[in-house]
Amino acid sequence: MSSHSLHSRHERSFEANRFVYPVLSRRAGGLSIGVNLNPDKICNFNCIYCQVDRTMRSETRFVAMDRLLAELDSMLQLVVTGQIWQSEKFQETPQELRRLNDIAFSGDGEPTTYRNFDEIIASCAALLNAKKQADPFFHRVKLVLITNASQFHKRHVVNGLAILDTNQGEIWAKLDAGTEAYYRRINRAPVPFQRIVDNITAAAQIRPLVIQSLFMRIDGQPPPRDEIDAYCDRLATIQNNGGRIQCVQVYTVARTPAEPFVTPLGPSELDAIADRVRRQTGLPVTPFTSPG
Repeated sequence: MSSHSLHSRHERSFEANRFVYPVLSRRAGGLSIGVNLNPDKICNFNCIYCQVDRTMRSETRFVAMDRLLAELDSMLQLVVTGQIWQSEKFQETPQELRRLNDIAFSGDGEPTTYRNFDEIIASCAALLNAKKQADPFFHRVKLVLITNASQFHKRHVVNGLAILDTNQGEIWAKLDAGTEAYYRRINRAPVPFQRIVDNITAAAQIRPLVIQSLFMRIDGQPPPRDEIDAYCDRLATIQNNGGRIQCVQVYTVARTPAEPFVTPLGPSELDAIADRVRRQTGLPVTPFTSPG
């Protein structure tokens, strides 16, 4: 199996786990251990490019803390011993990708909507810190929050972000549009677009953020040029208001989306967008093309 096909396989299950799953991540450049805080598949966004089938709900309606931590502990053990690479899913992983990059809070919905989000972050950080003290293998492993930024203004999320800060965590905030109309078309969310921009700005005033932006073809058409210009303007506005952006990840569809009219951009199209963002914002931009 090629690394392209490995990158396109992001099933939210592994063995009998409910909350913790390993994926080979393009953007991590290796193995990422996902923590799914939305096993019920409920999300406050309904992105047209999402691969989650929300008509197939799980019977799990809440996060069982003890089970999640036990699954995370077991998964970390599989990685440190190398047993993970003997599993059917990962046995053909190229040697250069056999590295553990992070523990990522992501999954089947927006992780920050979970009411005990800050408690989960604290518990997982404590587990990882204990691993780091016991084994230098884990020293390079970081915590990553992959988020749509819609809840950054809420207290339990503010607390969770602060815990990430004190544990060398990273925040990857979604920004897929430059205008309200395009945002409504892509993310189909009830949250006003300005709330997303304001939340990203406020969070980035406290710590640098990674901006993650997915661009695609809709009914065969790439994003309009003026939409990319507006997107660049949004990034500039965040910076002009004191927000720090560590880098911008520009990527496209990797897995089969729920909507059939959504298809990936080609490498040259994605590179062109990345070049325009670099020129107009001065930010470091990394494009991630579709695997395959």
